[in-house]
This record gives sequence, C-alpha cells and structure tokens, in this order.
Amino acid sequence: MAEDAIALITKDHREMERLFEQLQSRKGDRADMVQQFSSMLLAHSRAEEEHVYPAIAQAAPAEKGEVHHGKEEHEQAERILRRLQAAEVDSDEFESTLTELVEAVGHHVEEEEGKILPALRNAVGSDRLEELGQAFKRGRQQELEKQGAGASSGAAADATREELYEKAKAQDVPGRSKMNKQELAEAVEDET
Repeated sequence: MAEDAIALITKDHREMERLFEQLQSRKGDRADMVQQFSSMLLAHSRAEEEHVYPAIAQAAPAEKGEVHHGKEEHEQAERILRRLQAAEVDSDEFESTLTELVEAVGHHVEEEEGKILPALRNAVGSDRLEELGQAFKRGRQQELEKQGAGASSGAAADATREELYEKAKAQDVPGRSKMNKQELAEAVEDET
C-alpha cells in the first residue's frame, strides 16, 4: 500500500524538526545542514502548493482561507531561510535567524497538522489520499532534482535519515554515523 499525502507530509515535518535539532545543537557542518533543510523545505512547499493544497481547496472549500494562509507561511519561511543562508554560521545573526525560522516553521506545522490535513482526511477517501501522496512524492522529487539535491533512487529520497542509516548499518557502510541524509542515500545506493 502506498503512503498517503498526509503520511508523507508529516514524515517531512518530522525530518525538518530533526534537522532543526541538529542545527541547534551546534554539532556537525551547520552550513551543510542549512543546505539540506533548504532543499527539503523548498521541495516540500512546492509539492504541497502544486498538488495537495489545490485538492484541499476543492474538496474542503471552507479551508480555502487556511490553504492561502499556508502558502503565505511557506513564503515567510523561505524569506527567513534566505537570511539564514546569508548569515555566518558562528554569528549571533545566524542564531537569532535560526530561532525565528524554527518558530515560523513550527507554527506552520502545528496549523497544518491541526487544521489543514485533518480537513483533507475528512473530505476525501483513502484512495484519493494515496493519489495525492504519489503526486506529492513526484513533485517533491522533481523539485529536489531541479535543485541538484535529489537522490537518484526514489526509495532513498523518500526514506528518512534514520531509515537510510539503518540500511547503511545493515550494509556495513563505513563512516555512516557521520553522514548526512544525502550521503547516506548515495552510500546505500552504491552498495545495492
């Protein structure tokens, strides 16, 4: 059974939260983590806006305002993200902008998971949710590939860092504990 749109969107949200935790811990290559987050946020937002939000607006017309608000929050997060990318990773500006981004994305995730996605679940059946999941997945992957951030394997692109780490562990990939999600995806793919 294919994953539905709500499961995929929620999985992305958890991965973004994990990246935020890593960034806030000040461990690892923060510039690389910002790039990972940027790729994920842009691909996620574009796929939602292109495939999922129109379906919500059509199936649950009362949620059109929330959908519009969600798009505005995507734009706000992208503006903050550009400021974060421009800041030096060891600066006070980076820390304050990171805090602002975490709060903005956290607020958006809370609203989306609390209002928009439940409205979608109530408005359409499981088959439609799976169709939207496939469209979301394709749209996200296409956006990642445009950015040069997508793994060539669809399965690797849809896996979380933890899932990729477990595959790398099973394949006994050396240095796996220090790899980011993209590196793990490439290493796992190389081993298959």
